[in-house]
Amino acid sequence: MQEKATLQDKVVEILNQIRPYLQQDGGDLEFIELTEDNVVKVRLTGACGCCPHAIMTLKQGVEQAVRRAIPEIKSVEAA
Repeated sequence: MQEKATLQDKVVEILNQIRPYLQQDGGDLEFIELTEDNVVKVRLTGACGCCPHAIMTLKQGVEQAVRRAIPEIKSVEAA
């Protein structure tokens, strides 16, 4: 359980580093959960919540940054 909490803290830290880039375009993201199989669930909000490029931002931006920093993470998905 301690290991998951530490991993979750790392994920939240990386997401907080990404957030200013999304906020520059009027969007944001919210951490929802880290699943047992190391899938990060987030909610895109603001402009990102309704942007037609949101999935690309999520997969090619957010997911790549998280997985580069924390290789144990399998994917980042919209909740």
